[in-house]
Amino acid sequence: MFGLRGRAQPANDARGVSAGDRPRWGRSAGRPLVIGHRGASARAPENTLAAFALARREGADGVELDVMRCGSGELVVFHDWDLERLGQRPGKVAALPIEALREVDLGGGERIPLLSEVLEALGPDLLVNVELKVRGSGGELAAPVIGMLRRHAMGARALVSSFHPLELGRVRALAPDVLTGYLFHAEQALPLRRAWPACWLRPAAMHPDRQLVSEPAVSRWHQRGMAVNVWTVDEPGPLRAFAAMGVDGLITNDPAGARAALGGGTGAG
Repeated sequence: MFGLRGRAQPANDARGVSAGDRPRWGRSAGRPLVIGHRGASARAPENTLAAFALARREGADGVELDVMRCGSGELVVFHDWDLERLGQRPGKVAALPIEALREVDLGGGERIPLLSEVLEALGPDLLVNVELKVRGSGGELAAPVIGMLRRHAMGARALVSSFHPLELGRVRALAPDVLTGYLFHAEQALPLRRAWPACWLRPAAMHPDRQLVSEPAVSRWHQRGMAVNVWTVDEPGPLRAFAAMGVDGLITNDPAGARAALGGGTGAG
């Protein structure tokens, strides 16, 4: 996978990204992209259709979401392994069928959506960062998520990310045309928090948590041809500071606040 900065993207057949469908995962109009973390989750229940719709209205360039399999096999958009925090009830997502999950009220009547429903609702222009939520050796998400992105003709609008290097490796092996992002954070073991797997994964983008971002690190990743999307940043001062470092994307719970901090207003109307 070639990075997005300073390297050409390969032409692909009709199943993937065409030569004319160039990636849009980079700075826009001199500012970083604003990516709604689980939608506009500061003001709507996270990872719901309402949160993604609000992110659009608040002027987000795209959204980030989490995908896992439920007990009956469907790809659902949800972050936690269980329902205790968001659904206020016991139960493991991987053990419950979609019918049971649909009964869970996440707030304001919002329900756990299918990935297909979210992709349909995003419309023709929003970018989407799909995080694969896997445990153990993984292997259960790469192929079906790729298939879903192709069916919805997401092309270069979609970027698949994960903390799980093997799962990102599977994405690369199955679909070299699909853009990938390597997620890592400061509390991981040294090889992971130093992003050593990126040397063989060759992702299109690095997705560090904010504690791992510095101007030299951003410059180093850019020199290797990778975009840099930092998470999760809501405060005006850090938003402007990361923008000044040259990051390509800001993943935020508050797209409207981020747009205001960066001087772009919002898309709300």
